[in-house]
Amino acid sequence: METRSWVEVDIKALLHNVKSFRKLAPKSELMAIVKSNAYGHGLVGAAKIFLKGGANWFGVDSMEEAVALRLAKIKQPILILGYVPISDLKYLFEYNLRAVIYNLESLIKFGRIAKKKNVIFPVHLKIETGTNRQGIAFEDIADFLEEFVKNKNISLEGLSTHFANAEDASDLVYAKKQLNNLEKAVNIFKARGFYPKFIHCAASAAALVFPQSHFNLIRPGISLYGLWPSEETKIFVERKNGLFLKPTLSWKVKIAQVKKLRKGSFVGYNLTEKVKKDSKVAVLPVGYWDGYDRGLSSVGEVLISGKRAKVLGRVCMNMIMVDVTNISKAGLEKTATLIGKDLNEIISAEELAEKIDTISYEVVSRINPLLKRIYK
Repeated sequence: METRSWVEVDIKALLHNVKSFRKLAPKSELMAIVKSNAYGHGLVGAAKIFLKGGANWFGVDSMEEAVALRLAKIKQPILILGYVPISDLKYLFEYNLRAVIYNLESLIKFGRIAKKKNVIFPVHLKIETGTNRQGIAFEDIADFLEEFVKNKNISLEGLSTHFANAEDASDLVYAKKQLNNLEKAVNIFKARGFYPKFIHCAASAAALVFPQSHFNLIRPGISLYGLWPSEETKIFVERKNGLFLKPTLSWKVKIAQVKKLRKGSFVGYNLTEKVKKDSKVAVLPVGYWDGYDRGLSSVGEVLISGKRAKVLGRVCMNMIMVDVTNISKAGLEKTATLIGKDLNEIISAEELAEKIDTISYEVVSRINPLLKRIYK
């Protein structure tokens, strides 16, 4: 069955990016973050490529993602970064998965299961250092320590945290404060005889601009896919380290219809746009259900035959209309590029993000996972 809209992922670019992080932190293991369908790039497909590029671990958000990797024969350690419901903790043992734990109730239940199975099972804890999302508050560390003392069937494999603001290399004051808090927590555990095998806190931005945060495991995410955490990060890293990332994702769609409209004709819902001259319009079978944001109504552009075609009117659930008046080669089933390069023109995820006042992370991760991913 032929697909009408699809995502292309550049294998060489993915390998370039993951190998760049290996060189950046040669003494640290690398956990490739493939949560949220690998930021829109395809969970299993991206993971297998990162494996070839030297990834030691994989990080996901949910049990469902972790199990999908195991069913795809991924044997490397997998760490679930998001919340695992207490009733699902048993699957960590069944599929040999790790989880980040930050609720005492979860740790107690986890320990009971390990004891019942008569196994020693590794766990990672997340310390709250200043981002104020998930994490163990300093005043609660003692309770977690007592659980490790009482239950010898759980081992402390990792201590971690997550930075709130590591994207701006010119101002790492808060990040350094968080790092200091993590080190304090590590010392508290060590003082009680618990030495974590891994300490990890460096996502893409910190891995790129804050080498003190590398420890022995880094967790790059968005930048493995060739996208920068911020423009400040990009400028700093390219100038200082000469490290250049390669964008990996293109999003394409086939033209479903081309029609002529007379001057003054309205296009789409709510009569929000009227053509100012006799025009030629192409209908593309892609819309906000597919992940093309409704905020791109009347402002988005696509590429057809190396030329820009403006979105006319509202982005619909399953289609958009674009102005191809000046694109003679626009015809039925010709390819339009939503993200990526066509001849000498490029539409980047960052460009779309700027138009709808968001970040590139959202643009790519919201591309519908049902769309086919093609690795080439």
